[in-house]
Amino acid sequence: MNRRTAIRNTALLAMLGFMDVKNIFAEEMWTKEIRGFHSFQLGELEITVVTDGHIAMKPVQPNFAPDISPSIVNKVLEDNFASASEVDLGINIMIIKSGMRTIMIDTGCGSNFGNDSGWLLENLKGAGIGVAQITDIVISHAHPDHISGLTDKNGHIVFANATVYLSRIEHDFWMSTAPDFSKSKIKDEGLKKMVVEVARKNILALKPQLHLLEDGEEILDCIKIELAPGHTPGHFVSRVFSGQEQLFHLGDLVHSAILVIEHPEWGFDGDTDFNLAVKSRIKVLTALAQSRAKVFSYHLPWPGVGHVRKNGKRFQWIQEPSALPD
Repeated sequence: MNRRTAIRNTALLAMLGFMDVKNIFAEEMWTKEIRGFHSFQLGELEITVVTDGHIAMKPVQPNFAPDISPSIVNKVLEDNFASASEVDLGINIMIIKSGMRTIMIDTGCGSNFGNDSGWLLENLKGAGIGVAQITDIVISHAHPDHISGLTDKNGHIVFANATVYLSRIEHDFWMSTAPDFSKSKIKDEGLKKMVVEVARKNILALKPQLHLLEDGEEILDCIKIELAPGHTPGHFVSRVFSGQEQLFHLGDLVHSAILVIEHPEWGFDGDTDFNLAVKSRIKVLTALAQSRAKVFSYHLPWPGVGHVRKNGKRFQWIQEPSALPD
């Protein structure tokens, strides 16, 4: 019995006086139905979202809107009842069950960011998904909070049975002698070094399992790669489709509904090419608003499913409601 069916049946029977409500909830609901994942259907695909944790980015500036007056940014945060000290990023990981294949898009932080993240393996287990069941892993880009779950802290491969898909442009950028950050606003040289080291470590470890993708390529009969460069050179959006239904996995196109979706031109200082990322962001958000397509965001609040719409001259994130908690 699933949770929605249990609640519906409980309510009906209780109204008729046929059962002890307290006991049915204690025995059925709280001991058997507690879970930390979110599932839904997309055509013939079964989609499950699990969390790898979260990352609190502080301070807000210059991580976000690095060239905008602090008074303007603080006013926007205040008007939206948001923290002025940090932006808390979710880490939402999508798993797609398609026939005999179990496909994961991105892999979280691994052991790189402390105890507030790196929860992927435990939460996969809670969702009934074993590591050995993962047949394919699509990596939107090679930043540490997306690629690090591929290997453990000792450098061993975690998903030994999976083919790993990465943009060829992305691969070539990180494996070059000196990745070019000249168009980025990142000032921290230590951070740049760490990002490069993590990308190279994981790419090299996965080389026997690695399949390099071209822009526009369709894979696994349910995913089309659409390059959205700027955050990194080979960063892409994944169009996940089944029959007439589709959703767009945004990767790292956006990190905040308030500061990035509503103000895409304000930018994010983690973008490798700041200006190109702004152009890609506006282009994709415009298309999403026009199409009214379902959207999945890696970093927006749990479980990251919603839509983008135009609100005057700006964009707005509309979280898809869920009648029940996970």
